[in-house]
Amino acid sequence: MQPTIYYCYDAYCGWCYGFSPVIKKLEAAYKDRLSFDVLSGGMILPEEPTHFGTMAKYIQTAYKQVEQTTGIEFGQDFLWHVFHPEETDWYPDSTKPAIALSILKEQHPDKAVAFASDLQYALNYEGRDLTDNEAYRHLLPQYNLAEEDFYTKLKSEEYLEKAYYDMALVKQLQVNGYPTVLMQVSDAKFYLLSRGYTDYETLQARVEKVLEELAP
Repeated sequence: MQPTIYYCYDAYCGWCYGFSPVIKKLEAAYKDRLSFDVLSGGMILPEEPTHFGTMAKYIQTAYKQVEQTTGIEFGQDFLWHVFHPEETDWYPDSTKPAIALSILKEQHPDKAVAFASDLQYALNYEGRDLTDNEAYRHLLPQYNLAEEDFYTKLKSEEYLEKAYYDMALVKQLQVNGYPTVLMQVSDAKFYLLSRGYTDYETLQARVEKVLEELAP
């Protein structure tokens, strides 16, 4: 089997947003030698809708650390919600972006990394509410996804199950933080390449180390 890189992320994870350029660069460098898959972790799955306010207060300081460490920039449209917790109408939930990713992966598995990155940009830079169906419309032409088909699947039980399957797989892989990158080299063997934000040079060196071990 061709070794597979599993990128375990969540659309609402700020550190994953900062990690997007790293995983995209890794895919560009290794796509001829490795398969890539993105798994949604399900970081925010409230039983009852929970207002963004509490999370916003944490992000008010945390986002600066992400920017300084990763070089990514959070957009003013996102930060408005962060700094106006009493006015925002957001109720974050990881389910819908996970379903959207499942729909994309079925049709264009090779574009999963790019799509995950675009979902995070839509949230963290453009300030789109990922629980709102309209947040995805601008991406559909770019990924050659038929509108009617996409929106039918977005509210279907079948694709909800696919999203939950990915979340269950993340649990099974004992991932408890995002971003996490694993490499599967056989049915039973996985290497943990990174947990938490990791820069490109470090990640690439770990990939090379595994590939050397695999070389006959």
